[in-house]
Amino acid sequence: MQRRSLTFLALAGAGAWLVPVAAHAQVQDINDAINKAGRQRMLSQRMAKTYMAIGQKVQSDSADKILALSLALFDRQLVELKAFAPTPEIGATYGSLEGAWQDYKVALVGSAPANTSAAKVIDLSGKVLALAHQGTVQLESFSGKASGRLVNMSGRQRMLSQRMAAHYLSASWGVQATASAAEMSKASEEFAKAHTLLKNAPESTPAIKSELQLVESQFTFFEIALKSLKPGLGDVQAQGHVFTTSERILQVMDGVTGMYSKLA
Repeated sequence: MQRRSLTFLALAGAGAWLVPVAAHAQVQDINDAINKAGRQRMLSQRMAKTYMAIGQKVQSDSADKILALSLALFDRQLVELKAFAPTPEIGATYGSLEGAWQDYKVALVGSAPANTSAAKVIDLSGKVLALAHQGTVQLESFSGKASGRLVNMSGRQRMLSQRMAAHYLSASWGVQATASAAEMSKASEEFAKAHTLLKNAPESTPAIKSELQLVESQFTFFEIALKSLKPGLGDVQAQGHVFTTSERILQVMDGVTGMYSKLA
């Protein structure tokens, strides 16, 4: 397990797991649509995390690469999801998301990350997240299958891993510190609850449960790192632990979500 975790760290640090994901040029089916829609939620928070990290010089090289890859992947998946939208209502959601995304992207790349702009980035990330979540829920409802629900729930765990890290880094930078600490705690509770539901789901195969066990062990370390939070007093080493552990959890949960998406 230790060797595997080190491999995850090396890959996640370079954003390498995004490369095969981005290689799929179009939505394959409804479960794939739910997977990609849910990944947009995650990317909204991952980009906020990398913005906070770059601004505080935390894992700077990795954060720069991850931000660039995440921007490109969000753009690509948005095009795919707009093209796939099976109903006018879902199409309208992705039209609204496109507008919110343009504002968010300008905030992310229009100037170098700065403490004075970080609150705006957090707020815009929330707007993009809300619309991305709306689209994911609509696609799950359109699916009407148990597998769609599990793809949504598992995919949301990816987002929560990044949301916890983003708000940790925001609070440690003194940006909306009280609110960010509260959001971090809320996301942690939601992650733990959903993890239990996934473990106990009848559809979860032995292979899926094995991956979820790995996530559980990583989440234990993650929670310890999160509890080191000192609002307004960033510790680069502690921030680095939060950043890298969130990446390891993300990579495993992205794989798990893909496994659920292949269920009949």
